[in-house]
Parts: sequence; structure tokens; C-alpha cells
Amino acid sequence: MASSLPHLPEVHKLSPLVIRILGGNPGPFSLQGTNTYLVGNGSSRILIDTGQGMPSWLPLLSSVLCSESTTISHALITHWHEDHVGGINDLLKLSPNTVVHKHSPTKGQNPIIDGQVFKTQGASLRAFHCPGHTTDHVAFILEEEDAMFTGDNVLGHGTAVFEDLATYLDSLNRMRDQFNGQAYPGHGEFIADGKQRIVEYIEHRKQREEEVLQALKDVDGAATPVQLVKAVYKDLSPLLHEAAAKGLVLILDKLKMEGKVVEGSEGRWSISEKAIL
Repeated sequence: MASSLPHLPEVHKLSPLVIRILGGNPGPFSLQGTNTYLVGNGSSRILIDTGQGMPSWLPLLSSVLCSESTTISHALITHWHEDHVGGINDLLKLSPNTVVHKHSPTKGQNPIIDGQVFKTQGASLRAFHCPGHTTDHVAFILEEEDAMFTGDNVLGHGTAVFEDLATYLDSLNRMRDQFNGQAYPGHGEFIADGKQRIVEYIEHRKQREEEVLQALKDVDGAATPVQLVKAVYKDLSPLLHEAAAKGLVLILDKLKMEGKVVEGSEGRWSISEKAIL
């Protein structure tokens, strides 16, 4: 997928307050690479995420800091995945006085509290805990732009993966009401209408649930997740069926919690009487 995506420059000033620096790790799941963001307009700024620790990222960051005549006071981490925290050690070598913040901190890091505000010249960032992609996932609202750094809950291209669908949908609904401007995602191009993209994500997830329920209604008896993948994702390569089945199980788990489907023996699922009614 990464090869078919639009090209993004390694460094791009997206607004007077936001510079995007790519992490140098393009791939099927990271798209054009992890987005890291330098936020503010003064001699000290805030960094959001640190990439994966690829060799190209630190020289890019250093070059931007030099050209902007600025330093990094705080680094805010959206979540624990390696492609967002992998560059922390490199950052601290370049900028030893930077304070690293993460929702569930490890040694040497400070916590991020829901609603906490981080300020730098020109910018105020409000933390918004929104689990779904991971349990520790945090977005940040840039108050001056009415914009949101969405982390990996909302991407610049395609849809996002998640650990728990019900939790993820709850977070999307709450994220939608926090801002009205553009969105700066953890991967991919910035989104001009962030609220609308979140609405599309919610509608997409509801559509997938309806498709899974319909596929189960069409089955004579019960079906495995892989069988359901073939019915719901008709154009998907067979090589990806097993991977897609893992995501489909998360949909089934939510529907099971709502009493709409039941899980039988040997991992086979069927529609419940409640869903039929």
C-alpha cells in the first residue's frame, strides 16, 4: 500500500505552528512513515512522537531545529507502539533536557493526564485520552487552530486498526466533539476536515458490523471468521484472509457483547435470536 500512496516530503511546514517530520519508516502499516510534529513558533517548542528510531530521522529533526533556531522543551507520545517511541533515545542524545511525557510512562518519563495542557510559545496542546488503537492512546488538541493530532486512531489514508472495537468507537465519538478544524494524523497526509473524517470512520465501522451480521444471516448454520472474511471482503487477496480474520473477530466480539451473535464450538459464529428479531 505504501507504494501507491501520495508522496510526502520529509519535512513539511503544514501551518504557522506545525512542522511535520517523517520518521523514515515507510511500510504497509506505517504508510509513508510515522509523522512526528514540531509544534509552536518560538525558541522552544513541543515535539509530538519520535518515530521508530530510523537513521534518517534525527538528522532531519536536527536540521529543522537549526533552521528554526529552536529547541525542544517537551516530547509528547501518543502511544507506546515502537514506531512512535523508537526515537526517544536518539532525541535525548540530541536534546538531553527534553522532558518526555507518555500516558503510561516508563522509567524517566512523565505521565500524561487526560485534560492536561502543555504550553509553548504560540501553542497550547490539550491531552485527550482516547483508547482504542491502544489502551494508552492520547490525542492532542491544538487550541489555537481548533485542530487535533489524532495519533493512530485516525489516519491520513485508509482506516485504522484497534484493540477493542467498542472502546475505539466510543473514543471516535468523543474525539469528534473536541475540535472543528484539521487533523494531523500519526501516519499519512494531514486531513483538512478532521471532524468529517472521524464521522466517516464511525460510519465505516457501522457498515462493517452490518455486513458481518448480514453475512451470518446468509450462512446456513455457523461460520468461521475466515469464511466470513471471504463474504465481507470479497476483493481481498486470499493471502490476507488470515490477517483480516483477526480484525473481524474484534467486530464479532463487540456484536457478541451486544447479544447479536453467539460463539459456538471450534471458533464458529452464528447469528443470535436477538439479531434475527
